[in-house]
Amino acid sequence: MATRTWTVADSAAHVLSLVSLYVTFFDPDAETLPVPDLHRILSATTVDTVNRANAIVLANLCERSPERLARDLDSALARLLSASRACDPEMPIPWLGDARVPAVGVLAHLVNEFLLHGWDMAKALGRAWPIPDADAGLFFEQFLVGMIRHDHGILLETGSRTSARPISVDFRSAYTAPTLLVLEGRRVRIGDRGEPADARITFRPAGLNLMLFGRTSIARALLRRDVTVSGPRPWLLVPFIRVMHLPHN
Repeated sequence: MATRTWTVADSAAHVLSLVSLYVTFFDPDAETLPVPDLHRILSATTVDTVNRANAIVLANLCERSPERLARDLDSALARLLSASRACDPEMPIPWLGDARVPAVGVLAHLVNEFLLHGWDMAKALGRAWPIPDADAGLFFEQFLVGMIRHDHGILLETGSRTSARPISVDFRSAYTAPTLLVLEGRRVRIGDRGEPADARITFRPAGLNLMLFGRTSIARALLRRDVTVSGPRPWLLVPFIRVMHLPHN
């Protein structure tokens, strides 16, 4: 088992499904995934139903041979790199929950999938899997911030309680540009320069991603100083994360 519910082969099939799906974003003539009603499923997905969407996709993809999955993954990656090579990095692409993600953000999301699921597999097999912070930082800067800059759709429409007041959190690392995220109800925007922050998160990208996706605990991330929290109202991170969170699959 690579995770609580996925084998190593399941994890590889999941990554392959994403690469194959992303090929269709850049090449309209590419073969779509053999999943009935896939477009409706993806457009209705929120951050709390991503695991359900993943399960539906995996149930329709039967290949679990590691050798075959590796070959198919190599082939799909080659098609993706070829199809996206001349693309405008800021071209908005429809994503889960009717979000709009810049093309470069879609590829950054895929980098993070390789890093996280590779970490899962390596841990299961007792092997080392170092995650470079420069690569891990792409998820925050190119995908997450890029999606918020364009439109995060219905991804945060999860029914979780919201704060009665806006909450602003300043994110800082040596690998990403300083970014202020402001949560207002269920909408998140990029804050303006000089806008006051309620809390500040200083982070090491690899450690932050492992924490955000449930691979390591918040306590461990804090103890290792992968993440440090400061600011005048750090307790407001609790309602911020209640809305602005990520799936753990």
